[in-house]
Amino acid sequence: MNAQTQSRPDLAADKDWWRGAVIYQIYPRSYQDSNGDGIGDLNGITARLPYVASLGVDAIWISPFFASPMKDFGYDVSDYCDVDPMFGTLSDFDVLVDTAHRLGVRVMIDLVLSHTSDQHPWFKQSRASRDNPKADWYVWADPKPDGNPPNNWLSIFGGPAWQWDARREQYYLHNFLTEQPDLNFHNPDVQDALLDVVRFWLDRGVDGFRLDTINFYIHDKLLRDNPPLPPELRDASIAPRVNPYNHQLHLYDKNQPENLAFLERFRALLDEYPAATAVGEVGDAQKGLEIMGEYTAGDDRVHMCYSFEFLSGTQPDAQRFADVMARVDDVVSEGWACWAFSNHDVVRHASRWDLGLPAQKALTTLLMCLRGSVCIYQGEELGLPEADVAFEDLQDPYGIEFWPEFKGRDGCRTPMVWEKSNQNGGFTTGHPWLPVSHVHLDHAVAVQEADPGALIHHYRKAIAFRAAHPALVKGAHDKVQATGSIVHFTRMYDGEEVFVAVNLGHDPAVMEMPAGDWMQVGQELGSATVAPDGKLHLGPWQPALARRKA
Repeated sequence: MNAQTQSRPDLAADKDWWRGAVIYQIYPRSYQDSNGDGIGDLNGITARLPYVASLGVDAIWISPFFASPMKDFGYDVSDYCDVDPMFGTLSDFDVLVDTAHRLGVRVMIDLVLSHTSDQHPWFKQSRASRDNPKADWYVWADPKPDGNPPNNWLSIFGGPAWQWDARREQYYLHNFLTEQPDLNFHNPDVQDALLDVVRFWLDRGVDGFRLDTINFYIHDKLLRDNPPLPPELRDASIAPRVNPYNHQLHLYDKNQPENLAFLERFRALLDEYPAATAVGEVGDAQKGLEIMGEYTAGDDRVHMCYSFEFLSGTQPDAQRFADVMARVDDVVSEGWACWAFSNHDVVRHASRWDLGLPAQKALTTLLMCLRGSVCIYQGEELGLPEADVAFEDLQDPYGIEFWPEFKGRDGCRTPMVWEKSNQNGGFTTGHPWLPVSHVHLDHAVAVQEADPGALIHHYRKAIAFRAAHPALVKGAHDKVQATGSIVHFTRMYDGEEVFVAVNLGHDPAVMEMPAGDWMQVGQELGSATVAPDGKLHLGPWQPALARRKA
């Protein structure tokens, strides 16, 4: 047990703190700039931690801040154990962790283990020859006899997933940019080196990790071709519709069974620490929930995972929530899900689902009542819409590649808006790396703090309501059901039962209250009262919350 953990027994007490936790994602380039260079940094995050703590969240997840050429904005790591100078120093990170812990907030960091930058010393050595000590640390393959790549695998960022290297006269695998070569997890030395990275950050006081592209770690050793995917089965939740990546069933380039053994090694390392945890990102359009179930089953793999069921472009109605949760009950029965509506890779859900304020409040209430943990993304508590970023201002290589049919991820990554009094929203005194949306200024933190009806206060109330009811944090649920536009269920834990119903429609709706003696709760969230005849009359986008009387 390290000294930092010993100094905060209140945080170390519950090793299962992650179960039902609310995690606030911070995209460091865009949260707060402390030195006027237009790019957010670690000291900026530290300065804003009192605000984060005021939301009532359990932890923060910080997207990558490691040394990087920034071809994919930190998801191309050149040194896993150092901070990129644009974000600060390791000492700055230590101050951030200490400040967060003193505020009662845990710190999770984004680990990108499936690939590195092509500027990482490991890759520089690996590509130098076929017989050096790290020659097999990346996925290398000979060309076909005609010189073509070894198989038909595709990159998520467009084009083949193979790049020719003249030094070795071989192709290397890159599931993302050509500057992001994939590590060879079939080599135990690679696994050992990555686990050393995990230990480095745990010893530095972090409380856990978000594992980027967790199902991409291991590839098929035989390099078999992926089969085609029929057009009617294509799903654009992982890659945009215009991307040929959607034309394949990804049987062999990811989702390999050998990954489970690595995850068990990873979990064993985390279990050496008193309360370390991890949440994995499952990027698969066809069987994301099944993979979630495999990766989180029992106590020897990843604690929790999230997939893309509620990160898609189709607004979920009551039946969709019921269907997804039924599927979770079926295939994740021994594991734990983590839910999100927005993150740094998708259009903000206020725009993606074209939501007004009442709908945003209703969906926030529902999110905080679902079985599973929760990730919320910076600015979602302000109801920020997707920013409109002009082509000449684009930074994201994904958007530049597929413009204009797909505009990339910059629209959800523009700077956080803290105040309305200046054109940069209080984010920086310099020129911001992405333009601050003028539409966002009216949603700024300072503006909403002064408005009792603003969304930010609803987020605080919904998070506090969740924290006040153990059944909503760690409890089981009965069958999630849809009655017309109303999604409803009961959560149970340690003798507490909480009934949840939310009308996800524009029209009033009525349903029968479950049998029993119930007491209305959640009045601060606009909870409806039960009529004398036992019926619930819900207005548009209104919840009904009740606790069974003892």
